[in-house]
Amino acid sequence: MTIARSLLLFVVAALAEIGGAWLVWQGVREQRGLWWVGAGFVALGLYGLVATLQPDAHFGRILAAYGGVFVAGSLAWGVVVDRFRPDRWDIIGAAICILGVLLIMYAPRG
Repeated sequence: MTIARSLLLFVVAALAEIGGAWLVWQGVREQRGLWWVGAGFVALGLYGLVATLQPDAHFGRILAAYGGVFVAGSLAWGVVVDRFRPDRWDIIGAAICILGVLLIMYAPRG
């Protein structure tokens, strides 16, 4: 159950960080206003909080692994929200990043 919880936390963190950055982008670049920017700041703060809930106690490991989740999640966000069409290199790169997440977080240690 710990791995399932950890993976769920990574997904929630990705939604908060990517969504928060997207809201800031919309507020500034698309001139939607300060409410969008403020909502983005709140979401980005929630990302920081969610990251602390990971069962592993090593900050560097969590953030390194999350980097891979962020890469793949950003491409997925682009597909769903912005109608971005990744090419095969985007997909291969994201798959490599997810493999890195699995190795960093869940490889047997001891």
